[in-house]
Formats: sequence, structure tokens, C-alpha cells
Amino acid sequence: MPINDEQEEDDLWNEYKKTKSPAIRDKFIRQYMPLVKYVAGKVAVGMPNSVEFDDLVGYGQFGLLDAISKYDTSKNVKFKTYAVTRIRGAIFDELRQMDWVPRSVRQKSREIEDAIVSLESRLGRPASDAEIAESLNMTEEEYHRTIMKVSGTSILSLNDVWYAGDDNDNMSIGNNIESPASLNPDVIAEREEIRKVIAQAISELPEKEKMVIVLYYHEDLTFKEIGEVLEVSESRISQLHTKANLRLRAKLTNLRKGII
Repeated sequence: MPINDEQEEDDLWNEYKKTKSPAIRDKFIRQYMPLVKYVAGKVAVGMPNSVEFDDLVGYGQFGLLDAISKYDTSKNVKFKTYAVTRIRGAIFDELRQMDWVPRSVRQKSREIEDAIVSLESRLGRPASDAEIAESLNMTEEEYHRTIMKVSGTSILSLNDVWYAGDDNDNMSIGNNIESPASLNPDVIAEREEIRKVIAQAISELPEKEKMVIVLYYHEDLTFKEIGEVLEVSESRISQLHTKANLRLRAKLTNLRKGII
């Protein structure tokens, strides 16, 4: 039987916290499997055909199990909110291990990020497509085609940007949702600073790119739904999403060196 209301779910979490009952865990798995498929579907957007949707769902299931195991009801964070970051993170972890992005595409992505860092440091404002294209010795049309080619490298969510460094670096927003009881004050302060930096980086994006990021990651809309809101095509939203991610990754990687 599905969980029908919040009170019933709260009672089940309290019981599970005390007993670790396999039956309750299985009930949560059944309840939230549609969420795994939803997150996998969002990640699948822009992925090459070699990455199977069913595989993404399988990776996401590990994240769901991890979320159920570690969920802390005392944090007053909805399980669905917490689980999404864990599911998405588990999928990204597996994709990293697969290393499915061709080396040439990964190199082009780094070149674009480096160009953005250099330009925006010099200009003191977001660089335009024309300026980025010129710095890469491309026409704007060539730059836009390149953006679509590297779209697969931009699958890292904002929750994952700060996880993409050293193997032991777990400074993602998803990790920050966990109870800070076991963290020392210096680590807590550092994570708060990272949140501020990410918020600042998003606020400095060009308006349309900012809207795509907010609608996709915070309002949980699909590219198709965002396209309807902004009255542009789904492929245009995919392009804006990729440009925003490249710009954010460039900015955050640059800022990160001076923070962590």
C-alpha cells in the first residue's frame, strides 16, 4: 500500500529510525522509485545514446538507498528534497567512473571554461557569446555548434560542482543538507562560504541563463516546460543550460582556488 499522507510518512520515519525495519525500508523504496526515474530522466537529457536510461535508473537506486539510510528527520528537510540530491549524486558518480565523454570533447569544454575565466576576469562582467567565440577563434555559429557538442560534459548539477575536484572533496550542496552535528565549526563556516559563492555566481549569470538554472534546478521543470515558459525551443533551452553550466563551472573553479 502506498504512503497516503505526511503524518503517516512521519510516523514511518520515526519507526524506521528506531527499528531499521527492512519492511519499512522496502515501503520507502516503492514509494520513491518514481522519483528515481524522474531524476534519471532529467539527467538523460542531452546524454549520448550509449548511456541507457535504465542504467541511470539503476545508478539512482543506489542513491535512494543511501538517502533512506542517512535521512535525518530532525533537520526538517523533506525527504524528497534530500533524496533528489543523493539520487542525482549517485548517478553522477557512476557516470564519472564510466568516463564516457570523448577526450576531444572534454578538452573543448575546458578550453571554453578557460576562455570564460580569462574574459570575465578582464572585463569584470559576463562575457557575451560573440566575445567568447572571438577568443576561441570561432564564429558565433561555430561556437553554438560546439556548445551543443559539449552538452554532455555539463551534466554536473549545481549540487555537484564542488564535488568534482579531489577524490576526497565532498563539498557539495547535497552534503551540506546533512546534519552538521559531526562537523567542526571551521568546516561548517567553510561550507556556508561556499553556498554564498555559488549564490553569487548564479546571480551574475546573463538573465536567460539564470532563469534556466533556477527553473531547472530549483523549480524542477524539464527543458520542454522551461521552453514553454520562455517561449523558445527545447533545443535552445538545452543550449542555454550548457552555457550556464560552463560559465558557472569556470567561475566556481576559479573562485574555489581561493576558498578551499
